[in-house]
Amino acid sequence: MEPDQKQLVQLLPLLPVLAELGRTEHVTETAELLGVPQSTVSRALARASAVVGTELLVRDGRGVRLTPAARTLLPYIEQALTAFQAGLDVVRDESDVARGRVSLSFQHTFGEATLPLLISAFRSRHPGAVFTLSQGARNACLDELASGESDLALTAPVAPPGRNVSSAPLYREPLRLVVHHSHPLATRPAARLADIRGEPFVALGPGYGMRSLTDAMFREAGYRPRIAFESQDSHTVRGLVSAGLGVSILPPGGDAPGRTVSPETGNLGWVEVPLESGLAFREVGLSWRRRKPGSEPVPVRLFRDMVVTEGPRLLAGLVRQRSR
Repeated sequence: MEPDQKQLVQLLPLLPVLAELGRTEHVTETAELLGVPQSTVSRALARASAVVGTELLVRDGRGVRLTPAARTLLPYIEQALTAFQAGLDVVRDESDVARGRVSLSFQHTFGEATLPLLISAFRSRHPGAVFTLSQGARNACLDELASGESDLALTAPVAPPGRNVSSAPLYREPLRLVVHHSHPLATRPAARLADIRGEPFVALGPGYGMRSLTDAMFREAGYRPRIAFESQDSHTVRGLVSAGLGVSILPPGGDAPGRTVSPETGNLGWVEVPLESGLAFREVGLSWRRRKPGSEPVPVRLFRDMVVTEGPRLLAGLVRQRSR
């Protein structure tokens, strides 16, 4: 081992003592803060001075005073300890993530792409992270968040910030009019809510995010829709529209028509038509409960931070594809 390396090996165990002595400039106080006998601090100081080759502290009355050499070394000692503590924090965070669990509530429509993309990005960094997932209506997701059953909620519209809840928007996507492939509006480049007045409407049930959005759109249009069916799942809504049993308003669902149009399949098929309405969009976001500082589980904090800071970028391709 090289002489310089030998000096480092001898000095490393003494660095916390030297750093604390530099702050207190008092042997007894340093010993009390570190929880060691005063003699241990004195011996550490003597060993450090011998290794460095010069005095680091000199007695000054009942206390001690840093020598010029010590004042030169102290910033480097503190920097080394700070860097090592940062490394320990990373290792502990990784360990906590591996042992921890993230409980997340989300609306059904985010289960196919949005949520899997976010979880996949997180698991690529923290392979041991475990998720507990609960899906349902928007109101149910927010109720689970408020009660503590879930740590986070992915909803649209995003929950407004409140005294006990924080939230962040992630992206905005358009809403489309969904009609049977043979409907007169199916070939139109765009449609208005006035165009479907009086037609049977296939809606999601009360408490669903899409229901609150469509209710607001119809209020703006000045009429109430004639609801023919209420469902708890957007796939069922598309199926009913595909059978010609009504029209609906939904987020983009991919390429249209939804199924192969042929007599053998009962002529099922749906088409999405852009809507001319200033309210024809939904804002997707993440919500979480406010907690006392330091009480939020590490995996929850890390996942939330990733989603809030990187979510818009991670989901940008999906948003562009659905907005075409």
